[in-house]
Amino acid sequence: MDSQPIPYPDARKVNHIDTYHGVKVHDPYRWLENLDSRETRSWIEAENRLTRTWLEKFPERESIRKRLTELWNYERYSVPYKVAGRYFFSRNDGLQNQAIVYTLHNLSDEPTVLIDPNRLSKDGTVALKGAAVSPDGHFYAYAIADAGSDWTEWHVRDIDTRKDLDDRLEWIKFSGVSWTADSKGFYYSRYDAPEGGDKLKEVNYFPKLYYHRLGDPQEKDKLIYHSPDHKDWSFNGIATEDGRYLLIEVGRGTEDKNLLYFQDLQHIETGIRPVIESWQASYEYLGNQGSRFWFLSNDHAPRGRILEIDLNHPERKRWKEMLAESKDTIETATMVNDSFIVTYLHDAWHRILIKPVKGEARELKLPGIGSAGGFYGKQHDRETFYSWTSFNTPARIYHLDLETGKSTLFKRPSVKFNSDDYVTRQVFYNSKDGTRVPMFITHKKGLKLDGNNPTLLYGYGGFNISLTPYFSVTNLVWMEMGGVYAVPSLRGGGEYGKAWHEAGTKTHKQNVFDDFIAAAEWLIADRYTSPAHLGISGGSNGGLLVAATLLQRPDLFAAAVPAVGVLDMLRFNKFTIGWAWESDYGSPENEAEFKALYAYSPYHNVKPGVRYPATLVMTADHDDRVYPAHSFKFTAALQAAQAGPAPILIRIETRAGHGAGTPTSKRIEEAADKLAFLRYFLK
Repeated sequence: MDSQPIPYPDARKVNHIDTYHGVKVHDPYRWLENLDSRETRSWIEAENRLTRTWLEKFPERESIRKRLTELWNYERYSVPYKVAGRYFFSRNDGLQNQAIVYTLHNLSDEPTVLIDPNRLSKDGTVALKGAAVSPDGHFYAYAIADAGSDWTEWHVRDIDTRKDLDDRLEWIKFSGVSWTADSKGFYYSRYDAPEGGDKLKEVNYFPKLYYHRLGDPQEKDKLIYHSPDHKDWSFNGIATEDGRYLLIEVGRGTEDKNLLYFQDLQHIETGIRPVIESWQASYEYLGNQGSRFWFLSNDHAPRGRILEIDLNHPERKRWKEMLAESKDTIETATMVNDSFIVTYLHDAWHRILIKPVKGEARELKLPGIGSAGGFYGKQHDRETFYSWTSFNTPARIYHLDLETGKSTLFKRPSVKFNSDDYVTRQVFYNSKDGTRVPMFITHKKGLKLDGNNPTLLYGYGGFNISLTPYFSVTNLVWMEMGGVYAVPSLRGGGEYGKAWHEAGTKTHKQNVFDDFIAAAEWLIADRYTSPAHLGISGGSNGGLLVAATLLQRPDLFAAAVPAVGVLDMLRFNKFTIGWAWESDYGSPENEAEFKALYAYSPYHNVKPGVRYPATLVMTADHDDRVYPAHSFKFTAALQAAQAGPAPILIRIETRAGHGAGTPTSKRIEEAADKLAFLRYFLK
């Protein structure tokens, strides 16, 4: 490590002060919120030059990049689904920037290319962000996003001719489409086009639910539902397979609660009527038989259950319980072959239960401790597909015959490594307040517990999102080099249901950081590693986790990589969709919640004179979910405060967003930089 002071790019301080509940709060780098100003662009360029200078001096970076490229070069498939006698799936042959969508009639046929997103841009930064096949199997509605944006543009392709229709829908964000049973059109949600303003920065309020008739220009789309009195309400329209009903799910931010309305499409004159009118729980539509609808819900069941509600008689006293709450949390459910296929979280790994509407439940045997996904299909289909993966097993795809219950391996990727060389164990440790927290630890077999192993601790801890076992080429390369990879199931996630989630939200958010710190202390106490060899990483809400933790315990880590993080907790709700996160973080406008936010907000808790660990902040200049200024302001503050010799660097990707849809080439370069940085500082 260089002993000379690091010449950080100049970042002037301004005397900007905001007052919250009588507390004066300084914001010296407010000017960095103006992403396109000449001063900000100059700062970005200077920071990237500095970071590149450091990355180029890491001796193992090129060998890491080559190994990443070698391992990444394997076939990857999405989970197939079937519509009107055709199968649809995506495949990446290895190093393609974007996966290609294929279709076929029989599983033994040679698949035909339906759409190749690699042809949509020269640099591979235009990606598919959603799709839906019409019930008659003739049309493929698909969304594309440029440079990782959350904004999508929807098109419709004729599946037989492989040509697009003239339909083009804009200003859509966080919305899929739901085709009507007659395949003449679909429902979707969109925002009004912004009036001037910064598309990247603009706050997203007042979405509206529309019906688009195939062939019509977007301006002719029919407004179905909106709420001018509730700027934070969002709408998801679901057309039932039988063509009889439109179900409208009304959400509010990222809350795990929703309202329900419906329209009888055979009796439009009856209008839109309520089913659930109070914000009490979540109700996720699974299927229906006539007016009898089935929902996955946490209503009076923090870990989930399945309910039947008759739309003609929606009074609570007439509800029926189809599947009771259990000790394990339901993560997802689908309905295929008139059966509920339920994915349970059992200590953060998956178990699958298949429960017919009429009949006894049975468990689907999985290959081991890992994660399963898929189980797509129509309500009366007799087959489905699913994936299974673990920390040392790339995702395998299975075909499931729901009549016989037999699973058959459909696709098994071949990666140039031996999975038997690695082992995963799950341990449990106690957090600061005594809460028992699970953690997965994966590494090469034969690891010596001598405290000298470079270890990467990864976490998230928020928004009811559970971290289950998954395969990653980046993590594999880390472990090949002798590294340990550890993933704790922090509070704020959904691993143990509603209570576990809420214990890591709002004024309880410090529990998440305490859980993460306790995981690090456990790894040190059990001789997996030591502070000199321990690093932490996480993205988005996980970027907040990493930044807050490195500030609270700089003595515990040698390196930190906070990516696309929410780092200014007093202004997160001022940009794009940030207001929606108040359900997890709380609001700076609420005095009690402000105190909690201000107490851990990374940007506001950087302290001059502290020896902070080597830090590589990662963000993207087109991230329109977590505004890049979060990372800019935090980096400037941390660079100005650093008292130790470890560098504070920021890597700012161009023509990229929050992560989804990032081209393979960019993913490999990003992973090489991250691993080279960690390898250098955690040896």
